[in-house]
Amino acid sequence: MGKSYPTVSADYQKAVEKAKRKLRGFIAEKKCAPLMLRLAWHSAGTFDSKTKTGGPFGTIKHQAELAHGANNGLDIAVRLLEPLKEQFPIISYADFYQLAEVVAVGITGWNLEIPFHPR
Repeated sequence: MGKSYPTVSADYQKAVEKAKRKLRGFIAEKKCAPLMLRLAWHSAGTFDSKTKTGGPFGTIKHQAELAHGANNGLDIAVRLLEPLKEQFPIISYADFYQLAEVVAVGITGWNLEIPFHPR
């Protein structure tokens, strides 16, 4: 049996598609794809496979997480993305940061399709 993903509203999905287009232009213009990849990686890096807890829930935007030494410099990514995120209040921070990663991978020219499943 395949994985089951939450169903999101048509409005949410429409916002995701619009955000994807805006992120594509923004990340390409700012040449910040590596930073967006790092943000998503560190955001997801709290996942514990044994307890099935943690993971990419958008909490990386909080000062307590940004202050962790391994997250040094990620405040720049959070600051860069905030004006775009404000345009899409319906999209969660968790989805927005992971969507930025998916877009960033595409911009780098990797021949890799990353599925994106909003929560």
